[in-house]
Amino acid sequence: SIYERMKVEWSLYQNVEVSLTQAAACGSFSSAIAAAFTTPLDVIKTRLMIGRDKDGVFYKSAVDVAGRILREEGWRRLLSGIEPRVMWISLGGFIYFGAYEKFRAITMPLMGYEC
Repeated sequence: SIYERMKVEWSLYQNVEVSLTQAAACGSFSSAIAAAFTTPLDVIKTRLMIGRDKDGVFYKSAVDVAGRILREEGWRRLLSGIEPRVMWISLGGFIYFGAYEKFRAITMPLMGYEC
């Protein structure tokens, strides 16, 4: 995963394992990348959930939604809301991966494994 790869590269760069905060930062950055790349899918999903376009014409499928957006509104519409989505998900990634690494550091030795 992007998260694991970032941790490995950062560890190699500094010749020591990443700290909890550094791991959380890797989680934040990798979450931001995932959020940005999946924003068009989120826009399409939201339109499907609404069920119809601004003129009241029902959507038939995800492909129909994507095609209509591209034809009628342009490709930039597929990136609607990318800024707040990336910010929110990257913040969540920092918290989630930071908590994951802390929990892992506590529980792995208790179970007889090395971290």
